[in-house]
Amino acid sequence: MNILLWVLQGALAAVFLWSGANKISLSRERLIASGQTGIAVYPMPVVRFAAACELLAAAGLVLPWATGVGRVLTPLAALGLCAVMVGAAAAHVRLREPWSVAANAVIFAVALAVAVARLAELG
Repeated sequence: MNILLWVLQGALAAVFLWSGANKISLSRERLIASGQTGIAVYPMPVVRFAAACELLAAAGLVLPWATGVGRVLTPLAALGLCAVMVGAAAAHVRLREPWSVAANAVIFAVALAVAVARLAELG
């Protein structure tokens, strides 16, 4: 089980490291052209804030559990990404992009699984 959780945490961290780095550095036009269409419904300060949260969550998914310092931050980071996925899904629903909504749902489920499993290990 621990190996599976590490794989899930690593995959989530990689996805959100990539997504957050792009959202924090690219223009709105380049983000939309690259496929991150969900940002179209939000003002850029909100997109940049979400990007910063994604980058912090990517670190929070891996570092606290790996170091044993502040381990509660790992499930909290995963829960934070669940909130980000709710916002992303809402944007894609509004844009009528069902495949993107499905992708958001899968990422939400993976993040929730990591959060629940790691919280159970803390308790």
